[in-house]
Amino acid sequence: MDDLIQLAYAVDTFYFLICGVLVMFMAPGFAMLEAGMVRAKNTSEILTKNVALFAIASVMYLLVGYSIMYGDGSGWIPAFGFGIGEENTVADTLASGGDTYYSARSDFFFQVVFVATAMSIVSGAVAERMKLWAFLAFAVVMTGFIYPIQGFWKWGGGALDELGFLDFAGSGVVHMCGAAAALAGVILLGPRAGKYGPDGKITPIPGANMPLATLGMFILWFGWFGFNGGSELKLSNIDEANAVAAIFVNTNTAAAGGLIAALILARIMFGKADLTMALNGALAGLVSITAEPLTGTAMQSLLIGMVGGVLVVLSIVGLDRLKIDDPVGAISVHGTCGIWGLIAVVITNSDATIGAQLTGTFAIFVWTFVVSGIAWFALKAIMGIRISEEEEYEGADISETGIEAYPEFSKT
Repeated sequence: MDDLIQLAYAVDTFYFLICGVLVMFMAPGFAMLEAGMVRAKNTSEILTKNVALFAIASVMYLLVGYSIMYGDGSGWIPAFGFGIGEENTVADTLASGGDTYYSARSDFFFQVVFVATAMSIVSGAVAERMKLWAFLAFAVVMTGFIYPIQGFWKWGGGALDELGFLDFAGSGVVHMCGAAAALAGVILLGPRAGKYGPDGKITPIPGANMPLATLGMFILWFGWFGFNGGSELKLSNIDEANAVAAIFVNTNTAAAGGLIAALILARIMFGKADLTMALNGALAGLVSITAEPLTGTAMQSLLIGMVGGVLVVLSIVGLDRLKIDDPVGAISVHGTCGIWGLIAVVITNSDATIGAQLTGTFAIFVWTFVVSGIAWFALKAIMGIRISEEEEYEGADISETGIEAYPEFSKT
């Protein structure tokens, strides 16, 4: 019996770690997507944000974030501590009879790449006009405190979990949280120069590298199998293995549905097959299914993803009309479709109630938006959050990093 427990522990720990690596691979996915969707003169700066935020998230979650999210708090109030606790001992693991089925360190690793994902969402939304060091200062607050506190409410066993709020892999805890933080920053930051005319005219500002953006989307799609599949937490028996397989199928199907729906709607609305809408459509489908990728059928997942693909196109157009400038569509992909994903849980999971889902959605959004707004406002007062008009014209690569990504090209 002890040998079987040890084997299952090893298998589940290995699976957990591999899924964490897949989620970590989403970091270059976000970096490539964002680098492709911004102008050439801002590429090095956006890449610097992406590599730095991952390091900051790893350190802050190690120091305080993990202990806040999975400490001994209750209700709405988490416990505040430091570090990530002790590893499981052999004696305690065997004594649990299989209830302890993966390494505590593998759990930390899996969770830390999630918080980095949430912060990556913010990066694209504030691109091309935010100061690098203001963004990195916000990353400290976001990954160390804002994200872990709302994460505790659900995944740490807090008030939302007690209420019956369901969010399997993070449509709300990760994606909507990141979008709410981004929205607060974008509103305070203002749009890019030249984006909106005095007569209400919207001027498109195309990205510099669509092959790179497409590569980024496919990397994110690939990494999402770890995002959703790893959230099952276990693989080492027939039922769990079947569950993981179902999650993979539903995740892939929702992404495909989102891309197709967004592509068709873009053709109807704009008369062209808009690649950027197709890319965001796939991501919209993925975000939409993340709240519950297990209990639904493949056909239900297809429909949920397609609704997400439609919503993301409408949301991107709608935010533009409201003069909320989001260069990569992150707020629409992760916010609008994150909300849809949380509501869609009631379609596929009989344990879900619309009241609990709406309460959880409201609580996460309001907490993140309000506290992020306070943090952004404080940073604006202390150090400023926006580069100068001249620096924006020349490009953030020169003013913020001193390295041009494409030095042989003229500025566009």
